[in-house]
Amino acid sequence: MAALLISPSISSAAAAASSSPTLLFRQNPHHIPSLLSLKPSKRKISKTRPLSISFALAESGSPKSLDQEEALSLFQELADSFRLPSDYFAKLPNDLRIDLNDAAFDLSNGPVVGECGQELGEILLNLSQAWELADTSTSYSIASKLPSLQGSLTNNAKSAFGKRLVSAGRRFEAMGQYGQGELQRIAKAMVKAGKLLSASPITTTDEIPKQEARMLKFGDLQVELTVEKANIGAAIGFVFGVISWQLSQGIQSIPESSLQYANDNALLLAKSLRGALLAMCYSSTVLSGFTALGLVLLGRQLSSEGKSKEE
Repeated sequence: MAALLISPSISSAAAAASSSPTLLFRQNPHHIPSLLSLKPSKRKISKTRPLSISFALAESGSPKSLDQEEALSLFQELADSFRLPSDYFAKLPNDLRIDLNDAAFDLSNGPVVGECGQELGEILLNLSQAWELADTSTSYSIASKLPSLQGSLTNNAKSAFGKRLVSAGRRFEAMGQYGQGELQRIAKAMVKAGKLLSASPITTTDEIPKQEARMLKFGDLQVELTVEKANIGAAIGFVFGVISWQLSQGIQSIPESSLQYANDNALLLAKSLRGALLAMCYSSTVLSGFTALGLVLLGRQLSSEGKSKEE
């Protein structure tokens, strides 16, 4: 009986001993799925990181458009930089006056009205004229109008205006240090505003090439050359030439023998006046004819250029 009683215990112990390695061996594979289960999470992290980095790079690479407050601050800083003594530009040396004229040219050359709009274009033309005349007070009064325009400018106008500001600002930078550094303050404000404005996104449309037009400048007067204006000018020149010709024929029809005056001096003066009037009328006729012919040819050239652009 004892043997029989011991044998079950021994068999149970042997069974326990034989089963324990199996249990230990089975615990290790239970840890393997837990380790493998971490791998998909690592793969998910490795997949999401490049997406977030590329998205951040795309956001940083895209041009940032200025809001209303930033644009107003830039325009106000630009206007305040021209708050100078009333005779500041007039007292500049000759070499700096030349640089100031170059800055005026860079600010308003080309189709400034077509690129920057009617209102801003006229302001830039007037501002450049004030620089050419070295009129400091007028320059500040014109520049002070810029902050009121920042809300009505298109992206194309901002970009064109910014490029002109950068180009003109470089001219002020080339002037170096003068006085209390006013010129460098103007250059800094112009270049800063120009770089930010020129970064505005440009919308290309088919109407942009049509805005380019030839401008004829007579001092303060600017005339846009079109086919209609060229034809009207040719007609006026032709009529004026006919009038001058008729007037010269009327003066020439008066014979010198019919001129009777009290003395020879008065007669000599009348003859010289008659000759001067004839010369003036004939020259006016010739000039009117050439002007009318030139305007007709110009009108045909503008018409052919317009048709080629439409095609």
